[in-house]
Amino acid sequence: MSNFKVGPNVYFGVGKLEKLREIKCKKVFVVTDPFMVKSGTINQVTDHLKAANIEFSIFSEIVPDPPLEIVSKGIKAMDECNPEAVIALGGGSAIDAAKAISYFRGLINKGLHKSEEDKKVLFIAIPTTSGTGSEVTSFSVITDKKYNVKYPLVEEEMIPDMAILDANLVKTVPNFITADTGMDVLTHAIEAYVSTESSDFSDALAEKAIKLVFEYLEKAYKNGQDLEAREKMHNASCIAGMAFTNASLGINHSMAHIIGGRFHIPHGKSNAILLPYVIEYNADISFNNRNEYSEAAKRYAQIAKFLNLTSSNNVREGVRSLIRAINSLKKTMEIPNTLKDAKVTKEDFEANLMELSEIALKDGCTKTNPKEPTVDELRELFKVVYQGK
Repeated sequence: MSNFKVGPNVYFGVGKLEKLREIKCKKVFVVTDPFMVKSGTINQVTDHLKAANIEFSIFSEIVPDPPLEIVSKGIKAMDECNPEAVIALGGGSAIDAAKAISYFRGLINKGLHKSEEDKKVLFIAIPTTSGTGSEVTSFSVITDKKYNVKYPLVEEEMIPDMAILDANLVKTVPNFITADTGMDVLTHAIEAYVSTESSDFSDALAEKAIKLVFEYLEKAYKNGQDLEAREKMHNASCIAGMAFTNASLGINHSMAHIIGGRFHIPHGKSNAILLPYVIEYNADISFNNRNEYSEAAKRYAQIAKFLNLTSSNNVREGVRSLIRAINSLKKTMEIPNTLKDAKVTKEDFEANLMELSEIALKDGCTKTNPKEPTVDELRELFKVVYQGK
């Protein structure tokens, strides 16, 4: 039996942070990063908590690609606070870390038979970037710094109860981060659309997210103060998150996880570099002379069609036009085309190549990729992504 889960209550629009005054609790644990505190952005949250006479404790040690050690520290800090609600404020790293902190604390306390764990801790996610969609997903990505590996965790219990999308929080995001996170949104939506677990429900969300990205990402990149573009990209991120938390993803993310863990390239940028090559691999149209196309190729061509990238019904042309459009968007936003362009040395790449391929193959996202890869195929694909054609 197929299933589609509609996630948390989502409040969207400028000024929606005021919803924090309505939460029914006395004590809140806020998870964020040092920049949110230093920049004063945290005040946009805490001012509402103060106005509602809600006590709060701030854990602001979150770093990009949050490691296991930070999750452990967060669990201890949350124990000391013993809150009724958790608020995650920040990009994907802060929200993912807060998910892991809250989830593993719950498991630990259940194991210790603590009676307070009978009460559900309300989880509120407030994204400050338009990219991960983590505010509505069951996914959390945590890094093992010792082995330079990212682990995607998937647990239904990690889906937030409430998401607040306030475009005021993303107006000052630098253009290069807007580019990276926006391409992450596009990758989420495209992978969900061609996933083996896609459905009519996830397709509708993925299609809308893709259309929003192509219409508004470049505008948000060129003018961060364009509040309409910012709000639309914030919505697109959330909508794509709803799509992929149900349909899952594919090897674009499997490969991006290990690229980020091993070479420390931001996740969105890794996805953007990979996307055209992964589409070409999955569609497998290069040597097809009999006009017998895979289901993946047809799906990519459908995307090109609803984006009006081609007037032709030819699948091969549809796939190629989609790749061209993505490359054009990347060029406009000065995103590298290859890992070599991203300053990964040949020596470092070759030394890691076999392990990159093996880890990507075992990644949880690989099982819903539309084309089942072998480790040898992934190794060859990594080589193409490094050097380009």
